[in-house]
Amino acid sequence: MDSKVPVTILTGFLGSGKTTLLNRILSESHGLRIAVIENEFGEIGIDQDMVINADEEVFEMNNGCICCTVRGDLIRILTNLAKRRDKFDRIVLETTGLADPGPVAQTFFVDDEIREEFQLEGIVTLVDAKHVEQHFDDSDEVVAQIAFADMIVLNKCDLIDAEQQTRVRERIASLNKMATILPAEMAKVPLEAVLDLGGFDLDRALGINEAFLEAEYPFEWAGIFALPQGDNRVLLSEGPDPSMSLMCLPLPDKNAVDLEVLAESVFRHWSDAPVLMTSGGELQVTTTLWNIDLIRAAELDLPISEDGLYAIFTEHTPEEFSLAIENSRGVAIQPIKDHYFTAGHTHDDSVTSVAIEFQGDLNFEKLNDWFSILLQTEGPNIFRMKGILAVEGNPNKMVFQGVHMLFDSQHGEPWGDQPRHNRLVFIGRELEREYLLKAFQFCLA
Repeated sequence: MDSKVPVTILTGFLGSGKTTLLNRILSESHGLRIAVIENEFGEIGIDQDMVINADEEVFEMNNGCICCTVRGDLIRILTNLAKRRDKFDRIVLETTGLADPGPVAQTFFVDDEIREEFQLEGIVTLVDAKHVEQHFDDSDEVVAQIAFADMIVLNKCDLIDAEQQTRVRERIASLNKMATILPAEMAKVPLEAVLDLGGFDLDRALGINEAFLEAEYPFEWAGIFALPQGDNRVLLSEGPDPSMSLMCLPLPDKNAVDLEVLAESVFRHWSDAPVLMTSGGELQVTTTLWNIDLIRAAELDLPISEDGLYAIFTEHTPEEFSLAIENSRGVAIQPIKDHYFTAGHTHDDSVTSVAIEFQGDLNFEKLNDWFSILLQTEGPNIFRMKGILAVEGNPNKMVFQGVHMLFDSQHGEPWGDQPRHNRLVFIGRELEREYLLKAFQFCLA
């Protein structure tokens, strides 16, 4: 009998119904102990509050796309869960609606420790039948989520007619002929259909992307330098981005100079909170992730305590920022070996999140009027709204969700002794934070 922990990846574009399905999984009497891992695209967490109270444990990763830097958090959480194997039977991993699930699935094949402990059961993709046609041609993530799926839940079928459903199903089938398509309302599907998929189809994944088993990293270059003891310097010019992440560390084995092997170790630290560094600052040779301010050219001190081999990993290629390393006499030091990594995926830079949080009760009529006006004027640009709100006269949390032109609210758990406050996240294109903040605060009672 396979002792590996089965993992189901739950994905789907913003507002497709992932949290609704997750709550169904947690609330039904299936007798399974489930650990939940969530990832959000935003500054503050909302989803964990929207998941019903249950005995299951919920781990939340914030402020990042799960398929790049935050994948390091995923590896750490899975590693910790492996030490508590007796506490749960399976894992459900819910990704942000802006994630390409391919690199997430890749984690279970390219990381040796993870592969030994966990078995990827399959990818379940929820599709918003009402709105997906708006995103087929302008969102690589929507296409990837469908293409990698083992099971597709075509949700919100009650909001469209038979002709539109046929059209959407045909488009989905053109992207993925192998996946089963289940029509649904409010994500109501047999749980065995989404939890017992029998294993992720690796061959199909390789057919979609031949480089599927090649690890994707959030850095594009690394070099090994023989650095002398003393005060060395790192020089960087202005580049295409206002900042760049960098890490400098000693080689753990002086005889081992395989940057591709070292990359996996560095990757696990790359998701740590970066330390801002400006020109004139001092870099330390540790696993600290430095975020270098490059609004203008930067000169950074790099003190070395002893002669040796050191690796420098950079978010972008050295050519983009004219990276140079000099010794204390100003003599340039060239890398004795370097490696260019496959550039990771990119996101639409116009898609951002705005997170707003403040205390105080809201007036329901003001709030309802504002949401109606907001969605009429900005609905096409707002992919997703979700929040936990405190409404005057209501002892319970109000759980709010919106997708494009549609929104609704439900009563959540009582506030009890918790401070009453409001948290709202908008995800969309060309969002104006100042306007959203002032308009939201205007709804205070």
